[in-house]
Amino acid sequence: MNTPDNPYLLLTPGPLSTSRSVREAMLRDWCTWDDDYNLGVVTPIREELVRLATATSPQDYTCVLMQGSGTFSVEAMIGTAVPRGGRLLVLANGEYGSRLARISRTLAIDTVVHDSGELAPPDLAKLEAALKEEASITHVVCVHNETTTGMLNPLEGIAAVVKRHGRVLLVDSMSAFGGIPLDVAALGIDFLVSSANKCIQGVPGFGFVIARTRLLEECAGRARSLSLDLFDQWRGMEEGRGKWRYTSPTHVVRAFAQAMKELEEEGGVAARHARYTENQRRLVEGMEGLGFRCILPHDLHSPIITGFHDPEDAGYRFRDFYDRLKARGFVIYPGKVTGIASFRIGTIGHVFPADIDRLIRAVGESMHWAK
Repeated sequence: MNTPDNPYLLLTPGPLSTSRSVREAMLRDWCTWDDDYNLGVVTPIREELVRLATATSPQDYTCVLMQGSGTFSVEAMIGTAVPRGGRLLVLANGEYGSRLARISRTLAIDTVVHDSGELAPPDLAKLEAALKEEASITHVVCVHNETTTGMLNPLEGIAAVVKRHGRVLLVDSMSAFGGIPLDVAALGIDFLVSSANKCIQGVPGFGFVIARTRLLEECAGRARSLSLDLFDQWRGMEEGRGKWRYTSPTHVVRAFAQAMKELEEEGGVAARHARYTENQRRLVEGMEGLGFRCILPHDLHSPIITGFHDPEDAGYRFRDFYDRLKARGFVIYPGKVTGIASFRIGTIGHVFPADIDRLIRAVGESMHWAK
């Protein structure tokens, strides 16, 4: 719900709308050397993230927090997990899959890309054939939820193929972790990355990697960057009782601790997934009722964000539409799909079904081009 200090809802894939109590958690200062912070805030966050990631084998995994945007943590994961002489297969079907490939190539990693196009999921048969025929491929990386279109990729199927062929699996679950149930141990995921300002509903400032401890222990000396050395960051947190190597984003971390508490109070990931799913259902039903068309078939949708075609009307201008919705308390996102004029609306964050109902009314009131 909109408030004077938060005049509009962010219907984006993150940063997203947060609760007042999450924002208020940033009102006190913390010392980065103090046990009240490192043992009282940082360490419980690391432990709880592992518990969120797997109920079956939490003892086999660990968590590393990393300063910066989510992409910093993605780069830390790739640059540390893939050894020199390794070869990374990237499954891409949108901007964020393509970014994985750009990161890998920038780090001078031998990279092969399977690009299935922005409107299709990764090709599992092609993946199977590549892993069967190319022994040089050591690691596979994919995006869990591709927010270019809002497509939820077939993570279970991808993981099954990768594990069947004994490769290391890296997952960019930036916009899905905490909002879509999964178990990294049950799926065989070796490294998974996400960010504070996504489905956990914290604020921007750090990301985190859930890693199979045994494999992370093998990564000493692999990193192509000093500040993005995932192994060294982990070792520092382990030996320093939660201490970050370099300046910790203390206020953001404390806000995240509050967001984790609120996730538990809501009923955990399953309950949050149910709310997001209902948000997205109401969004699609309402938008289609107003004449808008989804970019993807319904069976490829995720509850995270949904892409819509621009209206085929000479009077439509996205910026005008955006400004009218913003004036009514809602901020949406421009489209990213190549060659398709579109926009996107997110359904995650501190946003509830009643807010989506209000949005649909606001969209109807903002369709000046249709009059």
